[in-house]
Amino acid sequence: MFCPFCDLISDPHNPLVVEVATETSVLLDHAPVFLGHALVIPTDHVEHLLVASPETVTQVAHRTQAVARAAVTAFGADGVLTVTNTVISQSVPHLHTHVIPRRHKDGLRGFLWPRQRYASDTELIDYRDRLRDALHGYCAPQRTKQ
Repeated sequence: MFCPFCDLISDPHNPLVVEVATETSVLLDHAPVFLGHALVIPTDHVEHLLVASPETVTQVAHRTQAVARAAVTAFGADGVLTVTNTVISQSVPHLHTHVIPRRHKDGLRGFLWPRQRYASDTELIDYRDRLRDALHGYCAPQRTKQ
């Protein structure tokens, strides 16, 4: 079965790829709720939360916390929204947690969010690099996947 996330992390030079490591990987969402919207995924394919091992859930949660902290730093966010859909509303069948930078009075209400696009590949790469730099400032990078 084809998995778009597995396909993305197979090319670490793709501008959406923030980090590929042994346990978890970090991607920018291609249609972000707010710019800087990232996804934390297990590097090995796991379909969803209900079938993930406790170790995988722990690894994803730990990395989600680091990405959330990095997003606040990288984008000057006031906080973040973290969301994991499981089966229903899960557009890609690969476990992932959304990390969405938030600002007070940003207009986000409820769970039906309008999506945005990056204005250019340059803007996409800028957001990726800012998150990557801030993420590495919070904790040592994970072991790179060989």
